[in-house]
Amino acid sequence: QVQLVESGGGLVQPGGSLRLSCAVSASFDSFNTMGWYRQAPGKQRELVASITSGVGTNYPDSMKGRFTISSDNVKNRIHLDMYSLKPEDTAVYYCHADQLLSGGRYDYWGRGTQVTVSS
Repeated sequence: QVQLVESGGGLVQPGGSLRLSCAVSASFDSFNTMGWYRQAPGKQRELVASITSGVGTNYPDSMKGRFTISSDNVKNRIHLDMYSLKPEDTAVYYCHADQLLSGGRYDYWGRGTQVTVSS
């Protein structure tokens, strides 16, 4: 069973930076897309950034410029570096990965890590 475990969340002041990490229990070679989503109270979960095998990184327009996703294939971790944080970035951030197998697409989620941007 694939497990994703996030870390690095916490309280940060507006304008600050934070790095989130996701430890993945399987080799990156087995995944198609890996990334980060977030969900703020009362809102739908939204994509922050992703990496697709053989394609590269993807950022929704609203996330470009302040978020950077990276992967460490040796340590089986993906990171999300967040800069110039705003109160509206407050959310639970989830690590996600999917596999494309003969039986279909399989999605895996971490439990999430809380990020609170407040003075």
